[in-house]
Formats: sequence, C-alpha cells, structure tokens
Amino acid sequence: MARPLNPLLRHVSVTVPPSVEDAVHAWLEVRFGQVPSIYTDAATGLSTVSVYPEIPPARLASTRREIRASLAELAAAGMDVDPARIGIRSVPAKDWSESWKRHFRPIEVGPSLLVKPTWSRRRPRKGQTVVVLDPGLSFGTGQHATTRFCLEQVAANRPQGTVRSFLDIGTGSGILAIAAARLGYTPVAAFDFDPDCVRTAIENAALNGVSEAVQPALADITKAPRRAAVRHDVVCANLIHDLLVSERDRILARVAEDGSLVLAGILKTQFAAVEKAYVDAGWKCVRSKGEREWRSGLFRRTGSR
Repeated sequence: MARPLNPLLRHVSVTVPPSVEDAVHAWLEVRFGQVPSIYTDAATGLSTVSVYPEIPPARLASTRREIRASLAELAAAGMDVDPARIGIRSVPAKDWSESWKRHFRPIEVGPSLLVKPTWSRRRPRKGQTVVVLDPGLSFGTGQHATTRFCLEQVAANRPQGTVRSFLDIGTGSGILAIAAARLGYTPVAAFDFDPDCVRTAIENAALNGVSEAVQPALADITKAPRRAAVRHDVVCANLIHDLLVSERDRILARVAEDGSLVLAGILKTQFAAVEKAYVDAGWKCVRSKGEREWRSGLFRRTGSR
C-alpha cells in the first residue's frame, strides 16, 4: 500500500553550477530552517540543492518567486547562477529527514573539538571535547563554512586558566553556545528570534549535559537595547550581511572592552562592506578566512591585542 502524502510537504530543489551551490545551500537553510542536501550530477556537472519544507498550496507561487529573487541577488553579486532550475513537488513525509541525515557527518575542529550527530558512533581523540547535535529544523551543524569558522574561533579563543564569557547571537541549533560551554566558557548566553530554533537549542543543550550553563532565549537583535547591561569576552554573530551592517552598534555594545567578535554568514563579495562598517566603528579584522563563496572574520577593537 502506498504511503499517504502529507499535502503540505514539498521537495524544493535548486539546480545550479557547483560554484554557487554553497550560497544556495546557505540561503535555503536560513529560509526554510533545514539542512539541505546536495547532489552533483556527474554527467551535467550541475549541483542540485534540496530541502523538504511544508508549504501550503497558496504559497507555492510566492515561494518560487522568492527563490528566483535570491538567485537574481546572487547574480547581481557577480556569481554565475546559469543555468538555474527551480523545482517544487509533493513528497512522502519521511523523505526530507533521511535525506539531510546522509549529509550530516562528524567534523573535527582542530585537536580540541569534535561535533557529531546523535546517531554517530564516532569516538573522540584523546583530550577532544565532544558536542552531540540533533539540528532538527534549525540552522547550524558545523558542516557549513561560516559555522565552522565560528567553531574554530570559539576553540582558539577558549579560556586558558582564566574566566571568559561567551554570547551567541542567532544561535540556531545552539551549536556554538554548547561548544563554548563544553570548552569552559562561563557564563554562556545565546538567543534567537525563531521559537523553533530556541526549542531545538534547549534540547541540544540537554543532550550535551549543559542545560544549566546554556539557556537559549527568544530575542531579536533588531529589537535589543542599544546599550547592553552585560558584555561578553567572545561574541559570535553568524547572521546575514544586511543584519551585520544595520545592527552593528547593537552587536558591538555586547562585546567586552578587550573582547573578540566573530562575524560570519558573509559572501566574499560582501565582506569588504561589512569590514568597512566595523573599521569605521574603531574595530579591525585580525583574522579572516575564505571558503568557496564565503568569508568570515575575527574582529577586535583598534589598539587591543
């Protein structure tokens, strides 16, 4: 007997050249709150990036227009998106979760950190801190270049015989805050504007035994006070370019005087604009890394070490 269809569940796919698959992957992940899967056709050389969201019939046309608009933005930023194809079809309810699970594998972040999904049996190396993660419908597995850079900086700037605090702005799955707590940061704060993300982050904190240390809150950086009552030694903001620029002052208000700020979620073509906004505010980029279409940076106040 055929499995009944969930009338709202869709297979949303975007087929593009491999050079822009990462950008499309990130956009779909943020837009639909799922970790997309990627399939590259050996014959055509094109990559198909897929997610499995619930979309009511009335939203199908607007969803397609939204994806087209995002591809147009990538093209305007200098990326070659042609030939691009968009597909939206109904699928059995079981498919999406199994699809993204195939693409979420354990990753090592230097010698100090191992991030792995709940179903992995991978053992850590000696002295390696483990973060166990079930991203659910939330952004952040460590597979994406921007999240990985943030994890690298969290590990590199971890407390060494001192107390260091940490803030994760836009926590998603909670991966950065949980890693920070596991690596010895205290106190650790995290927030997201999406209730589903907050719920998932709370569950992941419990999975890792850090519920007391990591208590993600529901909050929106665009509505946060311009002056923060508490500042943190390390702040991560893995957001989109527009938010990093428009909310610069709110973000900076949450970094301690001698603190470090990690900015990610930035296309290479947009990094110069983000860097200029923070340089104009008296900060400098002390370390940056580019991977495929993305560039992330570690910032400190001008004059600090």
